[in-house]
Amino acid sequence: MEDSIATSCSTSSQSHPDSGFICLVCQKQYSQYTCPRCNTRYCSLPCYKSHSLRCTESFMRENVMDEMKQLRPDDQSKKKMMDILKRFHAEDEENSMDEDEMTLSEDTVQKVLSGVELHYEDLSAEEKKLFRRAVTTGELSKLIEPWEPWWLKPSARTISLSDGGARLIQPLVSDEPSTLPQAESTEVPPGPETPLPPLKKLTSVEPSPLLAIHMVDILYSYCFTLRLYNGDWQSDCVGASMVVVSVSSVLGQGVQPESMLEAVSNCLEQTCSPAFRHMGGLQFGFGLLDDVTSLISLGGAALVCALCDLHRMIEAAQRELKFEKPRKTNKTEMKRKLKSAERKVFFIMCWVHEQPEDVWPSLSALINAEKASQLEYRGNDKKSLATNLKTNKGNKSLIEEA
Repeated sequence: MEDSIATSCSTSSQSHPDSGFICLVCQKQYSQYTCPRCNTRYCSLPCYKSHSLRCTESFMRENVMDEMKQLRPDDQSKKKMMDILKRFHAEDEENSMDEDEMTLSEDTVQKVLSGVELHYEDLSAEEKKLFRRAVTTGELSKLIEPWEPWWLKPSARTISLSDGGARLIQPLVSDEPSTLPQAESTEVPPGPETPLPPLKKLTSVEPSPLLAIHMVDILYSYCFTLRLYNGDWQSDCVGASMVVVSVSSVLGQGVQPESMLEAVSNCLEQTCSPAFRHMGGLQFGFGLLDDVTSLISLGGAALVCALCDLHRMIEAAQRELKFEKPRKTNKTEMKRKLKSAERKVFFIMCWVHEQPEDVWPSLSALINAEKASQLEYRGNDKKSLATNLKTNKGNKSLIEEA
């Protein structure tokens, strides 16, 4: 009995270091290690994890605050933030009857209403907590006005281009008041600045009869990207362009769909992929098909403007990558994809310009028919449609010309 007690005591004494420092986390065992960041002594892995969480949060908080202090927003960003804060305060006042609900201080409200530039560090501790909670829960995103696509506005029905496909010279503003809103002229993206070259100068072979199918794929990716960026692709032209080449199998993967079934299936499959399913899945994809149909129904001039806007987006991304520091390992691959996409979009734009107007209604009808066919597969089980999308890719059928 005495031998066993002596052995236990001996083992216990060997586990304690001679330093005699107690673990500052659990305060139960002797410390054997020291944190390299804050020099806190701890005894075991559980204590290290418990301590490291606090240490990491402090480190991340300091980095975020330093990064925010270095931000230099432009006037447009300042105006957007001021509008968001004003709407946020208006909604907060409506819920002021709830005593537990935190509101902006009177000093902060006066700064917002007077137009004074407001920074994150100007907020009180409670206001910062409220702001972070609004960002985390998505409440702040609800205050952002949803973007209305330009192809759904009345001005999109009156687009006119020159015989060469270039934008028309705008007439001088008269002294008489206009019946249209001031922003009406900028709702539709402008067309090409110079006349488009004829197809015979771009290629010596006859254009493929499948170009209409390829155009549907490209327009789908264009509508997808504008919806994703709330119409503001200029805020991140590189990211927006990479979304385009990711969604479009024609631009990003070099696929040449041979039927409307294959083109629509590819588009819906990308929309339901893990990278983009947060946008709404199949329901969002069917809405994008309606966007494409609306665009095509506007006629060739609107299609040229849409493709020109997409071409302008890709060119802006190429310029930004050219002057960007080579910190990305896939920069060369991105440049290659964007260059190929830029050429394809320009060729499709020139092809659209030479097509007669009577081809677009039949193309819209073909998309609507394919959408109705896909909806039949859906039924009450969304998984069945996802399975059909994958199997449909193998059932290719050539377009039969009348």
